[in-house]
Amino acid sequence: MQFEDEIIGKDAGIRRPVRETRQEEPDNSASVGKSALLLLRDIGIAIGVIIIILQFVKPTIVFEHSMEDTLHPQDYVFLARQAYLFSDVQYGDIVVFKSALMDEKGTYKNLIKRVIGLPGDVISIQDDAVYRNGERLDEPYTKDGVTLGEMAPVTIPSDSFFVMGDNRQVSTDSRSGIVGFVHQNRIDGKVFFRLFPISKAGRIS
Repeated sequence: MQFEDEIIGKDAGIRRPVRETRQEEPDNSASVGKSALLLLRDIGIAIGVIIIILQFVKPTIVFEHSMEDTLHPQDYVFLARQAYLFSDVQYGDIVVFKSALMDEKGTYKNLIKRVIGLPGDVISIQDDAVYRNGERLDEPYTKDGVTLGEMAPVTIPSDSFFVMGDNRQVSTDSRSGIVGFVHQNRIDGKVFFRLFPISKAGRIS
């Protein structure tokens, strides 16, 4: 028992006991619970932000050679899913769309191609070049600089587009009856940015 000296009136010099006080242990469980709730809140916010972002931007990996030399297999690109909500498809846009082609798993393949013709345009191929409405196109983005073969003039129906790969010699595109014209409802979005490889990262046109 502890004592302390007190000088109070007649009791001066008498040592009186001092009450012992017990220091309470901090309640760590409440602190841990609060931290867990904050962590769950942050995770929930992060998931919500990701979901919102994915409504507008979709990451996509290129698997085929049909868009070389613009895009190569294993290129990691971003797709603007709402690109045509408030604007129209333009010549030269690179789009991803659902095709009638099927992969080895029996699911419909997404293809990535460049828009060559808009609704109402007349597209033909002759003299190793593509003609749109009777005018020969200048296409510096093509891999070999030429489009071999012949195609009689075709008129693109309303709400549809004529698309082709930049690597014309290996691309299965609107020249083929399997792909044909691409209706706007089948377009998933516009490719606008390449993230990987880092050496080629940037906007895509």
